[in-house]
Amino acid sequence: MKFYVLTVFPEIFEALREYSILGRALKNGLVEINVLNLRDFTQDKHRSTDDYPYGGGPGMVMLAEPIISALSGVMEKTGGEVYTVLLGPGGNKFTQEKARELALKQTLCLICGHYEGVDARVRDLCQEEISLGDFVTTGGELPAMVLIDAVSRLTPGVLGNFESLGEESFAKGLLEYDQYTRPRELVIPEILISGHHQAINTWRLKNSLLKTLIFRPDLLKAKDLSPEELKLLREIKETLEEILLKSK
Repeated sequence: MKFYVLTVFPEIFEALREYSILGRALKNGLVEINVLNLRDFTQDKHRSTDDYPYGGGPGMVMLAEPIISALSGVMEKTGGEVYTVLLGPGGNKFTQEKARELALKQTLCLICGHYEGVDARVRDLCQEEISLGDFVTTGGELPAMVLIDAVSRLTPGVLGNFESLGEESFAKGLLEYDQYTRPRELVIPEILISGHHQAINTWRLKNSLLKTLIFRPDLLKAKDLSPEELKLLREIKETLEEILLKSK
């Protein structure tokens, strides 16, 4: 997986090279991150990457020219085989499904917005705009780092145990079940140390459904539940109703 990042703060991305799993992936050549400083593509002596917006208003807007120039260089290096993403508040919401979709691309170019935004002509050159959620960050650098991490870990070989991807939150449209480790002397569900694998799997699925129902019920509405999941979900709701009745 190859990434190109266009930013005015390239030093921020150095942290990724020391990050455990992603750091190893970079060293092993499974992931490649090329960070381009937009100031290197400016034309004036001040190396300006922003200017006042037409029509007035507070703040500054990122100039189109340095970004277009940097993007042209990326296109030349990749032969045009690159999927360009602008990190901005008006984009599609970043989800695990979106991460899986982007992981199928061979090369991603991420444009980090900053200040009051990016010249709209840049957006027209991108295949997609992506937002992490309904909140505002000071720039697109941190969202870009999150995207790089989420997409990279889906690349074969990056994680030591690829099967663990299927058990993580959102992988199956549900939150992940609770997990426990030593010491055994502390209170944990007895079923997890019973050795009965089918019963453990059922407990995990039921626990996953319970957590999703309580914390992210919207995920259940969007998920096509299997007959087993529907049965367990009915049991959960009946138990919760009984608890509520007893508490009155």
